[in-house]
Amino acid sequence: MRGYPKISEFFGITIALYHKDHSPPHFHALYNEDEASFVIDNLKLLKGKLPRRVISMVLEWAFLHREELKQEWELAREHKTLFWIEPLE
Repeated sequence: MRGYPKISEFFGITIALYHKDHSPPHFHALYNEDEASFVIDNLKLLKGKLPRRVISMVLEWAFLHREELKQEWELAREHKTLFWIEPLE
């Protein structure tokens, strides 16, 4: 999984954070060979690419779990254990 701690997974999409990652606070979404990162505060695509339908699911999930993502970011910055966030159903 390219070295990222997995925090959720749904419909073949892996959501991950990296300990001590750079700002702005963001998370990574991986699907098959594609990867993208999204800013937590505004859910904008930071970099990378994913199929449009995958982006829609990632954004739906992130909107539901934005506060948890903010907490996860702080834990990751402190190199602490991350928790599992419920997947999109």
